Amino acid sequence: MSLVTLLPFIVLIGAMFLMTRSAKKKQQAAAQMRNDMQPGTGVRTIGGMYATVKELHDDTVLLEVAPGVHAIYAKNSIGAVLDDAEYNRIVHGDGDLEVDGHVVPDDASSLTGTTDSDTSDDAKIDLGKKPEADEVKDEAEAEGDAEPKDIESKDGKTNGESDAK
Repeated sequence: MSLVTLLPFIVLIGAMFLMTRSAKKKQQAAAQMRNDMQPGTGVRTIGGMYATVKELHDDTVLLEVAPGVHAIYAKNSIGAVLDDAEYNRIVHGDGDLEVDGHVVPDDASSLTGTTDSDTSDDAKIDLGKKPEADEVKDEAEAEGDAEPKDIESKDGKTNGESDAK
């Protein structure tokens, strides 16, 4: 075999080696982070819950979720160990939140430029009514019928019919 035919296989094996090596480094860094936890540090679980570490065991961690509320989690469920300043900013709202870029408004009215005084209730459209249903109902009331006459819809069915048998 020539080197030209083996070159794609060599490149593929090299790429696989590099990918597994970087994944292994990430796993080792995460394990080191979990092992460096100390009681009193703030953490974020992989589910997004913020808590304070109370006790450390071999495979588990006792977290204080709220004052007086404790929960036991697996060490693998800790997603990040936060420094004190970041934990206090997130949980307690301490410090100013610096925002880069534009702030998105909470409602769309500021984007459209209309205010509540510009809109009126009589301009609303009722999407639930059909005009032909109103006509049949008016005819039924005029004739004194309690039930409106059956209307044949686009698919050839009358009111109340279905495909189920």
